[in-house]
Amino acid sequence: MTQKLDWITTELDALKTSGLYNTIRTIGSPQGAVLNVDGKEVLDFCSNNYLGLANHPRLVQAVKDAVDRFGVGPAAVRSIAGTMTLHVVLEERMARFKGVESAVTFQSGFMANLAVIPAMVGKEDVIFSDELNHASIIDGSRLSGAKIIRFDHADPADLERVVKENLPNYRRALVITDGVFSMDGDIAPLDKLYEVCKKYDIMLMVDDAHGEGVLGRGGRGIVDHFDLHGKVDIEVGTFSKAFGVMGGVVAGNAKITEWLRQRGRPFLFSSAATPADVAACLAAVDLLEESTELVDRMWSNAKFFKDEMKKLGFDTGSSVTPITPVMLGEATLARQFSRALYDEGIFAMALGYPTVPQGKARIRVMVSAKHSQADLEECLTAFQTVGKKLGVI
Repeated sequence: MTQKLDWITTELDALKTSGLYNTIRTIGSPQGAVLNVDGKEVLDFCSNNYLGLANHPRLVQAVKDAVDRFGVGPAAVRSIAGTMTLHVVLEERMARFKGVESAVTFQSGFMANLAVIPAMVGKEDVIFSDELNHASIIDGSRLSGAKIIRFDHADPADLERVVKENLPNYRRALVITDGVFSMDGDIAPLDKLYEVCKKYDIMLMVDDAHGEGVLGRGGRGIVDHFDLHGKVDIEVGTFSKAFGVMGGVVAGNAKITEWLRQRGRPFLFSSAATPADVAACLAAVDLLEESTELVDRMWSNAKFFKDEMKKLGFDTGSSVTPITPVMLGEATLARQFSRALYDEGIFAMALGYPTVPQGKARIRVMVSAKHSQADLEECLTAFQTVGKKLGVI
């Protein structure tokens, strides 16, 4: 019998021994405050459903109407026969919502990064990248062939240092940062990073995946939060978190979006987003433009939960967003804690290496507008019970 795949068994066994093996749970219900997880009803504090839109009646109805009118799939890439009127309308609406010249949509936020980075820089160029940037930024940067130089996390002074040392050696330069960092919940100092880019005439890109629908006026994102309209060249966003759907968007300068329609490989070589997804995204934009109620409720819930967790003695790191990391250190403890929470009726997954650095494992709690006061209090009680049982508090 062939042994060419035995190495995989060895690696999987090593993951299990070290406590880093990820057991993937299965959801048997729509996304909401309560989920059916592996057959058990539990409170959900794990999903990125910030505003509770993933099962909102307006989005569900928009999907049904779109399927009746446009069918279930586009059956082509955008550049051949896959661009439907819904795609065009969503891009126009997102440009207005974000206050930019133009927007172009993709199949996911990950695909948006894989499209825009290699289209903007190549082998003669350099990328200055925050050391904690998301995997999709890292992969997009690698695909570009550009030289990748990291700067210290959220540190404009270190960015300027590496720019001064390296910029003369390259044709073009691109600074890339996440907006909200998904593991720690902190925010990039985008205003300060912009000043460096302005000083050295460098392109600036922000991946606002966890800022869309969260930061800014009514969820318009980190650029709005810092009032940097017209100053950030590229805003990448996703519809899979606060918007509750699926898809990605690149918003900003009209020249860039036009270029991406010509040279963005996921735009050219991967089938267009489905009519159902696009229609649901449009319904989400409608809701965000009509009222700030959901965004306000999300922030109120997040503040209450964080304040109470700190009173209980938990370390919630440096988060200033609804993302609430409960720092535990070792992956084995984090997984044990997560299993104990599940037994208490709370779904909150452990995150360990390589998602976060070694020794910085955590439970990442995602607080949403969907949670009631009773939900939050039940979650706090469960954390207190498990925290005392495992000697964390």
